[in-house]
Amino acid sequence: MSREEQRRAVRELREGLIAQLEELYAGAFDSLTTQNLGEGGIARLTQLLLRSREAAITPLQEEIEAPLITRAPEPASEPAANLAP
Repeated sequence: MSREEQRRAVRELREGLIAQLEELYAGAFDSLTTQNLGEGGIARLTQLLLRSREAAITPLQEEIEAPLITRAPEPASEPAANLAP
């Protein structure tokens, strides 16, 4: 498997994991509405679920969105000192 194919496979796995996590959290939020926990209990659990969701999904999304750096930038053709009047 080439390096590009490996990157694509890893990206697809991450995207699949994100989709599965989104479904899991959607189900958890839906189940909260059917429970007789009172406003305070539901609010606390909702806050915990939101924090948990963010902690689970954000690193996966950031890795997908991270730019791929393959080489260092080329140096400028003229030094900045030569540009001064």
